[in-house]
Amino acid sequence: MKIKSVAAYPLRCALEQPFSYSQKWFKHRTALLVKVVTDEGLYGWGEVFCHDAWPALAALIERVYQPLILGQDPLSREVIWDKLYNWTRDYGQKGLTTAALSGIDIALWDILGKVAGLPVYQLLGGAFRDRVQAYATGMYLTEPAIDDPSVLADEALSYVEQGFKAVKMKVGFGLDRDTVYVHSVREAIGDSTGLMIDANHAYDAATAIALGRALEDCDIGWFEEPVVPEDIEGYCRVRRALDISIAGGEAEFSRYGFRELISRGAVDIVQPDICITGGLSETGKIAVLAQTWHVRCMPHVWGTGVALAAALHLIASLPDQPPSLNPLPKLLEMDRTENPIRENILVEPIQLVEGDALVPQGPGLGIEIDEAVLESFRQS
Repeated sequence: MKIKSVAAYPLRCALEQPFSYSQKWFKHRTALLVKVVTDEGLYGWGEVFCHDAWPALAALIERVYQPLILGQDPLSREVIWDKLYNWTRDYGQKGLTTAALSGIDIALWDILGKVAGLPVYQLLGGAFRDRVQAYATGMYLTEPAIDDPSVLADEALSYVEQGFKAVKMKVGFGLDRDTVYVHSVREAIGDSTGLMIDANHAYDAATAIALGRALEDCDIGWFEEPVVPEDIEGYCRVRRALDISIAGGEAEFSRYGFRELISRGAVDIVQPDICITGGLSETGKIAVLAQTWHVRCMPHVWGTGVALAAALHLIASLPDQPPSLNPLPKLLEMDRTENPIRENILVEPIQLVEGDALVPQGPGLGIEIDEAVLESFRQS
């Protein structure tokens, strides 16, 4: 069996209600899927976390990476991963080159599972769990919410009513606004629901510390990306100053980047995004590295059902950290903001039961893409 083609599918749709996080406003949602096809007709799907960088990534996948792996054995995942990474190593150890590689790697795992007739989690070593507690990511800022924190509080409460046991909201809009927003949400959802905050690297260390101290009475599960990803010492300062768990890594790449975060004691929780940091192959290595240093691994997810399925298979295969009769739960991030692509791209969506996401049981990723829907969102 040989690789016959590698195709990139850039997807885009307009939003009815624009929303923002600390860095930008979103008026559209985008995605980039990757399809690897073999000469025997088998194919696999992957995804790249890309925001609006899809034109560059699509070109990289089809014009740079595809010629390098045509005719290769798709089951030789590690060989292909190393070949593509090393090909761009002199100028692309992070960023778009690794993101593009991620989508191809996920697709190759999907093919391997289909060849073996097994779900990906079995190929990763088996499942410690067949369902994963999901937390709702939302409470982005909209125009109505800017001056009315109750809008965010009502949104958070709606997720609790849907069965989510934890929610994550955006901060990074200024100390005073953040403090009001977070207190409003905590009051709405009560003490029994987990609450995490994500600044998307909006602050320097001193400001992040000040925010953490202002929210000490809110029982924050973790403080995500308090400072820019390059500022590892800033992460360390924030972690030393606060009792809140510090999380980060969605903007980090490969085991080499995570080695620095982990070995320098910058975070309590690493959050590799499978669709940007090197795919399932590399994220599995990052998870082992985190386990070696007794750091929790909680993958970041902000994409379509392909990204969700890949994350579920990986999380299913990860042991409890630390092992316990009543372990800390593994958590799956489920973005709840408006995204018609995410909601419609799968023939059968990821199932949620009482706030838990069920791990797909079919061969490979265990999902099927609705290619008619795919074409309706596809960009030329």
